[in-house]
Amino acid sequence: MKHTRLGDILLRKQAINKEQYDKAKHEMKLTGDTLTLTLTKLDIFSEDQLVKFISSSFGRPAIDLKKIEIDRDLTKISVEVMQKNQAIPVKRKGSVVTLAVADPYDINSMDEMAFIAGCQIDVVIVRESELVQKLEELGGSGQALEEVMAEMGAKDMSVVDTDETQFDEGSLASASEEAPVVKLVNLILLDSIKRGASDIHIEPYEKILRVRYRVDGVLLEIMRPPMAMRDAMISRLKIQAKLDITERRVPQDGRIKLRLSKAKTVDFRVSILPTLFGEKVVMRLLDQSNLQTDMSKLGYEQSDLEKFKHAVNLPYGMVLVTGPTGSGKTVSLYSAVAEVNDPGINICTAEDPVEFNFMGINQVNVNPAIGMDFPAALKSFLRQDPDVILIGEIRDYDTAAIGIKAALTGHLVLATLHTNDAPSTMTRMINMGIESFLVGSAVNLVTAQRLGRRICSECAEPTKVDTKALLNAGLKKEDLDSFTL
Repeated sequence: MKHTRLGDILLRKQAINKEQYDKAKHEMKLTGDTLTLTLTKLDIFSEDQLVKFISSSFGRPAIDLKKIEIDRDLTKISVEVMQKNQAIPVKRKGSVVTLAVADPYDINSMDEMAFIAGCQIDVVIVRESELVQKLEELGGSGQALEEVMAEMGAKDMSVVDTDETQFDEGSLASASEEAPVVKLVNLILLDSIKRGASDIHIEPYEKILRVRYRVDGVLLEIMRPPMAMRDAMISRLKIQAKLDITERRVPQDGRIKLRLSKAKTVDFRVSILPTLFGEKVVMRLLDQSNLQTDMSKLGYEQSDLEKFKHAVNLPYGMVLVTGPTGSGKTVSLYSAVAEVNDPGINICTAEDPVEFNFMGINQVNVNPAIGMDFPAALKSFLRQDPDVILIGEIRDYDTAAIGIKAALTGHLVLATLHTNDAPSTMTRMINMGIESFLVGSAVNLVTAQRLGRRICSECAEPTKVDTKALLNAGLKKEDLDSFTL
């Protein structure tokens, strides 16, 4: 994390205090976000307040970037350079180019933009969210998926029979590099980020190819690309994820790293699965800028939050987070790790795979294919002088036994486990072969969680709830009098 002049100015003008600034710097270390984005994420400032302060202190006006039409021919500056420096040229007058920026105190970025443009630089202040959105639009050339589909003449394409022997490595690679394929794949990735999707599914069937996004826990069908593009699209994704494009019989796993701007990088965890009509691709979006590591914002009741915080701040013992796949267990553990992350503490994690990287934490990818499984990683951790150990998932007796041993010998162990509720966690550990007295001695806390859908703050409407539904939810008849039905 680089030093920021804006932080010094905020402190000098007493817009924030030292404690708030230190908290923001700690969050920046974890997420890699800019200071302006971090201050708004931590609710220290609203975007409008921050824009007003920067505009006043720097002496330049603030503008609404949504109302500005960006002229791509204004300068010689590429979109990649704009994204790197978080600045967009919005006006040119003679030898002076006006840049829309969120942080004008980033002198190095301003100097680079001036050098590349070959002009003097003036600035106007904009909201960072609008700046990032506009940069993403410029990077995606502003086209919608429907427009790209229309360009490719999807309606005129017919289903073709693609036998495995028809393509060799050279033809697959060249097909995947064709402009329409590259454009479509890139736009699917960008569109999924804009829609706030958690997963992308590309699914081949007998006569159709379907793309679905999981948004707020529900799969939505987005488009049906032409079946003729199936192999080229999947090969393109395989190349980006550094997978073997000629191997189409066994599952493969990889990762795509997409840099959208200087402040925003999104990882896609790619899983390829051979199915009856071709390879299905599922990509999990890992957007570190949206990662919520503040325990108070994860949805815990206050009493439960206090218990959780107390347990993760104990010097030793085990904390188990349980729930089904996709219920946010890893995020809860990351928030716990962020709570205890300190220069005086050695933290080691074993994950399959590492989803988000954090400054100050030693993270290890387990790889059973080469013998680097959870037990092997944990045995190695115990020789690394750890204070806190995070286990991605307890799956078997060996992992559970080493975790229990570590918890009983002066280490704090954080782990996930697949059970339906908190009480059955103890039974599951005992069924794995762990003695009940060891479980009772080592485990400090067990929490079970589900991912709940939130009501949209903009389109929510009051509605009548059936009395029977309220009773089924656990309310008592005498409590219903206090509700307006």
